[in-house]
Parts: sequence; structure tokens; C-alpha cells
Amino acid sequence: MGILNTTPDSFSDGGQFTTVQQAVDAAGQMLEEGAAIIDIGGESTRPGSDPVSEQEELDRVMPVIEESVKNFTGALFSIDTTKYRVAEEALKSGVHIVNDVSGLRKEPAFAELCAEYKAGYICMHSQGDPKTMQENPQYEDVIDEIKRFLKVRLVRLKQAGVESVIIDPGFGFGKTLEHNLEIVRRMDEFSELETPVLAGASRKSMIGMILDGRPSDKRLSGTLAVHYHCLMNGASILRVHDVREAVDTIQIFNAISGS
Repeated sequence: MGILNTTPDSFSDGGQFTTVQQAVDAAGQMLEEGAAIIDIGGESTRPGSDPVSEQEELDRVMPVIEESVKNFTGALFSIDTTKYRVAEEALKSGVHIVNDVSGLRKEPAFAELCAEYKAGYICMHSQGDPKTMQENPQYEDVIDEIKRFLKVRLVRLKQAGVESVIIDPGFGFGKTLEHNLEIVRRMDEFSELETPVLAGASRKSMIGMILDGRPSDKRLSGTLAVHYHCLMNGASILRVHDVREAVDTIQIFNAISGS
């Protein structure tokens, strides 16, 4: 899954795609490099970020979605949003998946919406909102609490008729460095939910912390290392900024593991 942020303030690639054509070209490049899904977002969810209005988010993502769906037939697209109307307009325009960092907390009706459009749904765990989520996240057992959260959502989604669900433990969304490392170590425990697991640690601050404050654009090797461990422990989708390198990682992993 390649990340395409149409935002001025995302932590790693904010402001890179200031025109629709730049964003569409970036989508095309990621598809050429081997991305299976392009994840388009119009609101930054980095720690400390402020929300944007529904209309502003629509203005950012819809022209990119419409051009990308038209230009790249056969590719899969997801909309990274927590707003019902943004998701609905994206699905109407041909997007296939709703990627919800709030895991139905902000918009429970995503379940019925995805069922109506026969769309996939990515259910991510988070604690708190982006503005405050990293102030003091606490868990008694981070893996058990994430699993409980996801189990409840999986039941709700199944009851609504959503047939394709992916779970995301939510690296960095209300988690300390140690919580994030525990997710990597114990990712295999999510297999009991019998649902594909997405790992999205690309260039995140956890990698910068381990590498003595490395800035986001210097975290590629760290990202590859974290994601490789996630693959070893059962992850089946990687959400990344650097598609070619991630595809290389997956090919090496598949060759060694015999997948």
C-alpha cells in the first residue's frame, strides 16, 4: 500500500503534492514500482495535528481520486478518512477501501456504508485523537487491549455485512516507543482474529527515536527493518512511503520463507 497524502502538513510527505497532476503522477509511479493499493488522504493524522473541515478534505482528495481512478483502471484505491461524506464521495468515485484510523469510533456508520458499496474496510486501533494521542498513552497490556478493541469492531462489521476487513494495530497512534516495539514482537498474536494484518510504521517517530533522532526522510533503512520483522510475525500488507524498497523487502521475504 503506497501512501499518497494530499496535505500540507503530513509528517513525512506533507506539501509534496501541491497540484492534482503531481499527486496523480506520484500514484502512477507507486503503481509502476509495485504498489497493490494507493491510499489517498486529505487530513494529517500526525501527532499534534489539527483536524480540517469536511469541505477542505473533499477539495484536497476528490480531484486526485477522480483522475487516478480514471487513469489507472484495475488499480486498487483506499480513502484515508474518518468523515462519512468524504468516504461516501470517494466510494461513489470508484475507491475500493475505507481506511479509518479511528476504527469506527468517530463514524460507526462506516460499517453500513462499506457494506452498501461492497467496499473493504481497514480497522485501525488508536487511543485518543491525533491532537493529544501521544501525550501520555497507557495500557496494562497493549496487545490484549488492541485485540479486544478490534474483536468488537469485527463483530460489528460482520453484522453490517462488510465482507473484506483488514486490521491495523496502529503504530504511533496513542502508543509509546515500547508499545510500538511490543506490537512488532507480538504481531503474530493478531492471527487469532483470522483477518489480514496491515503494518504501517513507515518513517514513523518510533524509528527516529531508536536511531538517535534521525529525521523522517532518513528513516528508510529503519522502516525496512521494522517492516521485515512485521512480515516475519504475520503482517500481510505494508503501508509505505517508499514502494520500490518495500516491494523488494516482500520479494526477499517470500523467497526465504517459501511463500
